[in-house]
Formats: sequence, structure tokens, C-alpha cells
Amino acid sequence: MDATIVGRTYPPAPPHEVTETSVRAFVEATGAAYDGGPAPATYPIVPAFEAMMAFLDAEQVDLSRVVHGAQEFAHERPVVPGDVLSVALTVASLRQIGGNDIIGTTSTVTDADGALVCTGTATLVHRAPEGGDAR
Repeated sequence: MDATIVGRTYPPAPPHEVTETSVRAFVEATGAAYDGGPAPATYPIVPAFEAMMAFLDAEQVDLSRVVHGAQEFAHERPVVPGDVLSVALTVASLRQIGGNDIIGTTSTVTDADGALVCTGTATLVHRAPEGGDAR
């Protein structure tokens, strides 16, 4: 990958409406039961994933060579049904190790009023193809 992507912010993914149905499906996918209230702290990965996929598509990154290395969220407030979330992804860092690209991203999750809900950070490893560099 070209180092000029560091600092680049990609257009936000389409807004994501948080519904009780979507939170319930997310919670039940983990084997737990949802009985109302705020979404789990990891729920913002749902709209953040859309932003990440848009970034990978824009940079023509081969998804089959991507390993998700880490993910964290720092919350300003809980996510609740009724929220409409937008996510803008920024490439925070890029380094190459052994032909692999190690990409650090920051995703800013805001509500319909533009208020910060949480910030997500992720580390992606874009593996080099057999015998080549990661491009």
C-alpha cells in the first residue's frame, strides 16, 4: 500500500439505524439473550464494518488477504435503539513488515446530530501474496 493513505478519511458509510431487532440479532449471535436497553459495547462494529469495507474497496485491497488484528471502542455514551449512526474511517498508520501491510484505522461514530458516540480503532494485516509484496 502507498503511505500517502495515512491521514486520509474516507466518505462515511450510509447511516445505520439502530433498532431493537438489529441489537437483538447481534446479541443472540453471541449466544446471549437481549431484554431491551442499550446495545452491547461492541455493537458499533456493525456500522464500522460497512465503513471498513468501503475503505478496502476504495483501495482495491484483496479481502481474502486481510486479517483483522485488533479492534477497540472508546465510548462517549451507550448506543441505544433509535440512534442513527454514521461512521467515517481514517487511516491512522501504515507500516510494512515482511511484505505485509499493517494498517491502523480510526473510525469516528456519530449520531444523527453529529455528536460523537464512540471512536473505534482497528489494526488490519494485509498479507503479502506468496512470494510477493502486499500490493
